[in-house]
Amino acid sequence: MIPTELRTARLLLRPWRAADAAQLHPILAANQSHLHGWIAAHVSALAPVDVLAERLARFAGDFSAGREFRFAVFDAMDARLLGEADLFVRDERGRVPLGHGESVELGYWLDATATGRGIATEATTALIAVAERLPMIRQLEIRCDVRNVRSAAIPARLGFSVVAAPMTELQVWRRPVPRAPHHASTVT
Repeated sequence: MIPTELRTARLLLRPWRAADAAQLHPILAANQSHLHGWIAAHVSALAPVDVLAERLARFAGDFSAGREFRFAVFDAMDARLLGEADLFVRDERGRVPLGHGESVELGYWLDATATGRGIATEATTALIAVAERLPMIRQLEIRCDVRNVRSAAIPARLGFSVVAAPMTELQVWRRPVPRAPHHASTVT
């Protein structure tokens, strides 16, 4: 149900591979201050290439098992790694495996050199198209720190609305998934 490759006008999105660690390492090294505070440490923490390879292998395993869908985002022209875009199925308790929730949480992060060009919006739009085809999904969510103004502009641009004033800095944006109404056939 979740494709293992997505292409947009400028991007290629695919599940992480352990071999991506060599390309990820310098990006994480250069972006620690850019990512700190916004992205969970189990994703953004700098580590030796072999440890990153193990991390990415776990992400790939979670993808294959239908638990979490982390896509590496590449420039489609030169195969340069730009960041990550994510799709997580949720229920009222949190993240759950595919088929067990009615919401999809979308996430993203980019190398600082790739920001400001609509790349996160383009990658998220591709994931929205995937999420809207999942039969159980009724709403989409983006969770964003209110202090991360550039990141918070993305859900607003994509038609999401803030659902409540946060008690913390975490802001939750939602958008319903359009579903065609079911029409009963009439017999005359």
